[in-house]
Amino acid sequence: MGIVEEAHNVKVLGRGQEFVVLAHGFGTDQSVWKHLVPHLVEDYRVLLYDNMGAGTTNPDYFDFERYATIDGYAYDLLAILEALQVQSCIFVGHSLSAMVGLVASVVRPDLFSKIVTLSASPRFLNDEDYYGGLEQHELDQLFVAIEANYQAWCSGFAPLAVGGDLDSVAVQEFSRTLFNMRPDIAFSVGKTVFEFDTRQLLKHVTVPCHIIQSAKDMAVPVVISEYLHQNLGGKSVVEVVSTEGHLPQLSAPDIVIPVLVRHIRHDIAE
Repeated sequence: MGIVEEAHNVKVLGRGQEFVVLAHGFGTDQSVWKHLVPHLVEDYRVLLYDNMGAGTTNPDYFDFERYATIDGYAYDLLAILEALQVQSCIFVGHSLSAMVGLVASVVRPDLFSKIVTLSASPRFLNDEDYYGGLEQHELDQLFVAIEANYQAWCSGFAPLAVGGDLDSVAVQEFSRTLFNMRPDIAFSVGKTVFEFDTRQLLKHVTVPCHIIQSAKDMAVPVVISEYLHQNLGGKSVVEVVSTEGHLPQLSAPDIVIPVLVRHIRHDIAE
């Protein structure tokens, strides 16, 4: 195993010719896909990896300057695909990684046969004629809270993001992976995620995109799925799922996993 694969804890599971790459969002790691993987390994080669900065990665490898923009994560993804000599893949990205996949596909569209996004947003901040869901003062409060007491912030943020109570398995799971991040790294990644603006890039995305969105998500208003659909440069399709929360693959796997599998297996109808 090379340094790229080792640094990102790359795993390749399953059989089949076609690669499905599963990429996680902020505060989680590849374990967030545990309910989806068993449905894919019979027919696909499933590539899992951890974003740099996840609690499962070596914090010494985290370059604060590199990951101050989403580009650093996109080039990591391309490096992983190159290291494993992946010629083409179906890319499934959650939250941050949904946008990472879109950025990477602009650089190397040939590597992606399609992109499936879950809980994706090109910008979380509200702007003139754009509703991202968050005001600047709300973001400022969030960053102050992360810096002041990271553990306390995690305890409050996890149930809000997941859309469940503290005792739910999904909230406990997200709390665990959030806690595993080093606080200064979590602060840095949080700033990158909540302050990026990838709206101008969307028109350059030509790879077909399947946009999957919870009906109720505190981080991503449901109107964002339609915004993506209208502004992407290639073909796209939207499915709003009757789930609540930003991590439906954890909180409502019985509902969202069949939807993900269907979009992975079937292309956009002409």
